[in-house]
Amino acid sequence: MSRLGIDIGGTKVALRLEGAGRAPWQTVFRWPEPGPDRGADPDADLAALAEAVRGLCAQWGGAVEGVGVASPATLDRYGRVSAWPGRPGWVGVDLRSALRALVPGVPVHCADDGDLAALAESYAAGRTDLLYLGVGTGVGGGIVIGGRSCLDTRRGSCEIGHLPIDRAGPRCDCGRRGCLQAVASGPATLRRASRLRGAHVDFAGLRDALAANRAWAVSAVRESCDALAAAVVGVGELLHPSLAVVGGGFATGLPGFVAAVSQRAAALGRPGHPPPQVREAKLGGFSSLHGAVHAAARPEAG
Repeated sequence: MSRLGIDIGGTKVALRLEGAGRAPWQTVFRWPEPGPDRGADPDADLAALAEAVRGLCAQWGGAVEGVGVASPATLDRYGRVSAWPGRPGWVGVDLRSALRALVPGVPVHCADDGDLAALAESYAAGRTDLLYLGVGTGVGGGIVIGGRSCLDTRRGSCEIGHLPIDRAGPRCDCGRRGCLQAVASGPATLRRASRLRGAHVDFAGLRDALAANRAWAVSAVRESCDALAAAVVGVGELLHPSLAVVGGGFATGLPGFVAAVSQRAAALGRPGHPPPQVREAKLGGFSSLHGAVHAAARPEAG
């Protein structure tokens, strides 16, 4: 069976095709840049996505029998985008129909990117109880208990990025103050680093400064790691997963980031109740993409 996985992100999209007896094909593209006076254009975005799917399928050469999509957007019961703070111009878009049009006649299964990432990481780690945190443009997450996602689409997704951890913290793009992703996401960390340095800081600059042990870089990253550790411990107190994995392009791209989260989480343990062990995600920045490929094979896709 040939399966196409699509991981829709806030700034880029990853695609992966897998089939029995063949090496997988994978590609990544960035969303079209919005104009200076407007936000993201859903029509342009969808056109770019369709072009990427056509190109990958043409290179693959064989028929695609299932499509899985990992998405950060919140969908209503009809498959329309009801919220996506990262690309607000998509609100109202009939995403379910748009995805089905990418490969006509092929079953499509769309699910939350964090939930799918957690399932993929649980398979990779061989664990049936696991917390996943993906640190990138936002902070996504998912929880697997007993080998299954602890939430389903009827009850919503695991929005750990919107777990309030600091009521006096920075304002999140959801409108609330102190959400985990308002403190620990890639953009939030870079904004804090820029304030501490007194000049603009991009990812490469933060990575290099962190390697050089610059005080402003260490401080900016430490706050993000502290926030993530608090989230790991909080979920651990409620659901007791045996393992927490941290992935996402931002987290896995900074040396020592996941180790720092692990150290801070361990320090928050209480007697007789150790927090979950923290490790780096085995699938790196592509956990959601691998989860989407798994979703493409689900019998309920459609």
